[in-house]
Order: sequence, then structure tokens, then C-alpha cells
Amino acid sequence: MFTGIVEELGEVTAVENLGDSSRFRLRGPVVTEGAKHGDSIAVNGVCLTVVDFGGGEFTADVMAETLDRSSLGALTTGSRVNLERPMAVGGRLGGHIVQGHVDGTGTIVERKPSENWEIVKISLPAALTRYVVEKGSITVDGVSLTVVDAGPDYFTISLIPTTLALTTLGIKQAGDPVNLEVDVIAKYVERLLGANAEESAK
Repeated sequence: MFTGIVEELGEVTAVENLGDSSRFRLRGPVVTEGAKHGDSIAVNGVCLTVVDFGGGEFTADVMAETLDRSSLGALTTGSRVNLERPMAVGGRLGGHIVQGHVDGTGTIVERKPSENWEIVKISLPAALTRYVVEKGSITVDGVSLTVVDAGPDYFTISLIPTTLALTTLGIKQAGDPVNLEVDVIAKYVERLLGANAEESAK
């Protein structure tokens, strides 16, 4: 489990196309400290498994399902990425509960700079609309954020200077894809309410 609090702005150092999958090599001295084979590291909000590591870098295999459902397939050598290790048991939940399982992708529609923050509008896939509410939680490229406004096919977020400086959200522009993970609690509630409604109808 992750919290959506990015630990490090890393970099893709190599991408190997394996046909129905890809192998990424990524630089992240902070997240690889104490890393072991099989550990999990979230890359732009996608939970990946460490295959190899050393010299402040690690490699991870990304299967076709992940490439299809996320924006990782658009990464190239030199791309910057948000990195986070799983939360340790007993650690602080600084953001919200994040699984590292991307629900879909959105696209940055526009950015509106202000003096001390920036409002970013992001397109929202129709299948995810019901899970996104004003002042609710959402994960964008692995960053835990609060929804400012929830529209029929978009939502907006407000980014503080720290987020702009320390994550990819500070450098992405209109037209760029982003990974989205909605609040897992909303999905569980929907499933439970649906089950109860089915039982009541019997």
C-alpha cells in the first residue's frame, strides 16, 4: 500500500521493448536505498516489482495489461517519473490509501497559474466519473491530491509550490497523459451497496 506522497523525482534511464511487455530501468537513489529483489516501488502511481537494482537504479518489467491501462507506455529514456516506496507498517498515512493499481488515464486539459499555486484541469474517463467528488481524494501520477471541482468529464486540482517543484505535475503540459487511481473506499462502498440492493430485490 502507498500513500501518494512522492519520495523522489526519478528518471527513466533505459527502455527495452520485449514484444508483449517492456523492461524499464529507472534512477532513484532514495527509493533504492535498502531495496531487495521483489520489492514494490510505485512509478507514476503504478506499483512495479523490482527485478534488479544497483548504483541508485532499478529495473522493472511492465506487462502489456499495465502498458495498456496506464501512461507508462509513453515513457522514454530521460522521462521524469514520480517514485514512492510502500508505506511501512506503523508509518504515517500522509496522503490517502493508494494501491498502485491505475484505474485509467486522463489528459491535462489546461493549467492556470496563480501567484502561489496552480489550478490544473484534467479529463476524466466516463467510467470513473461516479468515483470523483468535490473535496474527495484522487491519485494523479502517484500524487495524492484533493479534487477542487468535479465536472461531468473532468476534474480540477490545486497544486502548491512543493508539488510543482518535486513531482512530474510541475512539468507536464496540456495534452500530456496522467495515470488516475480513484479512492478505493468509494469502489468498495459501491460494490457493497449494489450487493445489498440485489439482496433486497429478491
